[in-house]
Amino acid sequence: MTPGADALVDLLVARGETVAVAESLTGGLVAAELTAVPGASKTFRGSVTAYATELKARVLGVEGGLLAERGAVDPEVALQMARGVRGVLETDWGLATTGVAGPEPQDGQPVGTVFIAVSGPSGQEKVAELGLNGDRAEIRMETVRSVLTLLLRQLSGERPENARTQDTE
Repeated sequence: MTPGADALVDLLVARGETVAVAESLTGGLVAAELTAVPGASKTFRGSVTAYATELKARVLGVEGGLLAERGAVDPEVALQMARGVRGVLETDWGLATTGVAGPEPQDGQPVGTVFIAVSGPSGQEKVAELGLNGDRAEIRMETVRSVLTLLLRQLSGERPENARTQDTE
């Protein structure tokens, strides 16, 4: 289990809030980490693994024009994924991951380019860009850790380390 998953689940349960995940490059790993925590069913509603670009539009409501213009590896795409999963699964918080785990670049972005996003109640939103190194497995696991930390810090009001973030509030 990723450090922080248990703390995040505990905090969400204590707050009486729910979370859902929209995943691309992580392919379900974020959901797996959250559901590995005993008691996660009190807060975790579900996930959508939208690995194919067209599913980001069809299932999560990401704007098709945005995907056509910028591709799936984009900060606005990550944010729309987080908003979309939050709406589809009717949760307080939505998390999203999109990026390039390798071995080849994608959408003009180099391997290790990752965008993570959080969408929450009252317009609370954050997007972070990660420039990760390592092999495919390392990039995916660091993305999991980073998105869980992003929400944990959002809930506690801290600013994430080692990530460029933008508030959309």
